[in-house]
Formats: sequence, C-alpha cells, structure tokens
Amino acid sequence: MRDWLRSVLNAGYERVLRHEVDGAPAHVAVIQDGNRRYARERGKDATEGHSEGAETTENVLDWCAEIGVEELTLYAFSTENFDRPEAERQHLFDLLTEKFREFADADRVHDQGVRIRTIGETDMLPERVRDAIEYADRRTVGYDDFTLNIAVAYGGRAELLGAARGVAEAVADGDLDPEDVDVAEIEDRLETSPVRDVDLIVRTGGDERTSNFLPWHANGSEAAAFFCTPYWPEFSKTDFLRAVRTYESREASWRRTRAERALALVRALGSEVGEARRILDRLRDHLPNPPEDVEAEGQSAD
Repeated sequence: MRDWLRSVLNAGYERVLRHEVDGAPAHVAVIQDGNRRYARERGKDATEGHSEGAETTENVLDWCAEIGVEELTLYAFSTENFDRPEAERQHLFDLLTEKFREFADADRVHDQGVRIRTIGETDMLPERVRDAIEYADRRTVGYDDFTLNIAVAYGGRAELLGAARGVAEAVADGDLDPEDVDVAEIEDRLETSPVRDVDLIVRTGGDERTSNFLPWHANGSEAAAFFCTPYWPEFSKTDFLRAVRTYESREASWRRTRAERALALVRALGSEVGEARRILDRLRDHLPNPPEDVEAEGQSAD
C-alpha cells in the first residue's frame, strides 16, 4: 500500500513539474555519483551499483529527448577513478565497453541522430575500451541532431593545464603573439570538449561540488547547478525535471534583472528621447509587474 501511494504521488508530482517546465537547457552535464554507496547500503557489490547506474543513464537520454535538450555530457570515469580497486576498475572498463557498443548499435540512437563523442585522455584506457569508443565514433560520426559526450579518463584541471602549456609553447616558439591569446585560442587547444557551453550541471549523491568537471565550459560559463540527494541509480524523472526547473528559474531571474536595470535607465532618460519610449514599451513585457507610474509618467524615476 505504501509503495502504491508513493508511486501515485510521484506520478502526480511529475505531471506538475512537466507542466511547470516551459523549455529546456541546450546542454546538460551530469556527475553520476553514488553508485558504490547505493550498492553498499543494500549489501551489494560495487559492480552491481555501477550496472544499475547504467540503466539510469539510458533513462536520462530519453528524458532529454522528450524536453528538447540538444547536448548531454556524462561524467562516466574520472582520472581519479584509476585509483579504485583493480576488480572494480575492470568491471567499469567492461561496462564502458559494453555500453559504447550497445549505444552505437541502438535503433533509437540512429533514429534520433545521436552523435556519440568522448571527452578525456582515452590513451590511458585499456585497448578494449578504446576500440569500443572508436566503434561508437564511426557509427555516429554523421549525426548532429543530439550530442552525447561521455567523459572518460577525464580531469578538468589536466585539460586546462594542457591547453595552457600549448599556448606557452606556441608563444615561446614564436608561432603565437601573446596579444592574440583569447578565449577562442584556449578552446582550440582543449583536446576534447563539448560542442557548446554547459547550461545546467547536475550532481547526484548528496555532495555539493562539481569535482573538476568541465571547469571551462560549466563553471566558466556560470552554468546553473542542481545538487540532489538520490544516488545515481535512484535518480528519477522527477529529479531531472526539478533540475530543469532550477535552470529555468535562474534564467528567468537573470532576464528579469537585466530588464529591470534597462528599465531604470530608460525611465531616468525620461521623455526627452523618443527612442527611450519605444525601448520602454518593448521591455515592459519582460517584467512580471511593470510599475504603474511608468505608463502614466514616463518622465522620471521613483
């Protein structure tokens, strides 16, 4: 009875959230944390937690497609994960090999035009994983409707360090003028990177930190962040929609702040400039409750 009631309530809450979500972030990045803790609390081996987490990954792909997300980046294996026990590492490598090949052959991947890309120092991975990565790349290289980035053997600081070293070497060799070092130059030297900046970064498992994940494309672009308690195998569609709602609320707040600042400037200009009135009329629709005295006066600030 309790499980049935919980199911009904979750379904109802999911419908409410779906109604509240009016759009979608273009790029979502996910730190899939909590597989081992999930397994340990249930008396299972860590490998079982990773396997169940892989099922959640497939669900998230479907949820992204439903609401119109264009790019998804998953933190599947960090450089720090090489320090885990040998048996666990080998299971993860087997799981990655299996999933890369499975996704590359999946009908929905080809029906939806999903491009599978890999981010990270793949030369550190076993040959079987590298072969699977190359297979997925070949099978989906012509698609661009949706981009799925898998971060494997990835470390954000190492990525930035490599780009910085590349710039320094180019300057030292005389191939690059220091005055020409800009954002585009750095991005060109990031060996593997997402197609676009991250709009929303999600972390499961209760920790509120981004753990060296996409520092240039996520933290650098001031992406919205959503931290939640459920472990990755428990992450539900309701959790996903709550994350998207957090992104939308942040975006709406930014738009409102920008509009309010512009409105204050236009009102300060008063009616002396005809263009100011036309700008004011366009801005009014972006504010939740435009000040009543603006329309009546249009000449001075409060």
